[in-house]
Amino acid sequence: MANRVYHNYWVYIITNKPNGLLYIGVTGGLDDRMERHVSGEGSKFTSKYKLKTLVYFEEFQYVNDAISREKQLKNWHRKWKINLIEESNPNWINLWEQLDSETSSE
Repeated sequence: MANRVYHNYWVYIITNKPNGLLYIGVTGGLDDRMERHVSGEGSKFTSKYKLKTLVYFEEFQYVNDAISREKQLKNWHRKWKINLIEESNPNWINLWEQLDSETSSE
């Protein structure tokens, strides 16, 4: 396996329904992480509340930047998080379905 010069990290928000419970996470592999959430193996919390809908994500080159952003978002008021989601995804569509279909057709 070749070493990567550039590695991607993501901060993401998943939910169970529009304006429902929110889960904020950070990962070095969004595709793998979302597959685990969708299959109910992501975490006990996300599995218990059926959080499988990706409604927001940000990409980072450096893991420390991603972790800092995750911590920042987790400290935000709920309304701020909802506003952040709705700025780019006002209809709370499942972004993972779009990303998954794009990567599977390549």
